[in-house]
Amino acid sequence: MAPNSADQPLLEELDRAECLRLISGTGVGRVAFDDGEGPTVVPVNHAVDGDAVIFRTSATGRLNRSLVPIVTGGEVRAAFEVDRFDESTHEGWSVLVRGGAHPLSDDEIPGVAQVRPWPGGERDAWFRLAAHEVSGRRLRRP
Repeated sequence: MAPNSADQPLLEELDRAECLRLISGTGVGRVAFDDGEGPTVVPVNHAVDGDAVIFRTSATGRLNRSLVPIVTGGEVRAAFEVDRFDESTHEGWSVLVRGGAHPLSDDEIPGVAQVRPWPGGERDAWFRLAAHEVSGRRLRRP
């Protein structure tokens, strides 16, 4: 017997403000980028700062090496994704931020939202991902 469509969750598009609000309340997201060997996704701790996502990584790590632009002052195309789903109710949401990432200078760091990395060790490479495109969807009960 097929489930009644009235019992199924509804899929709705989220506006930019709701997307940024949702990811502001989370501590871990995933950065997607091309590391020269193909698409790569890495989890990071983050903070939302206006229309940007701030995150930190190791200065010697793959993420840092891949996101440092060739041209000073330039940006590297990247994406950032966060989602939360409840498998028992089939409800949740997903947000995708796409834009340009660039390293923050020592002078810029004190003026942005602060990020507290979970892993130990040095996380001295700070990045800002400008939210050029923001999209999201929510699955909810009627």
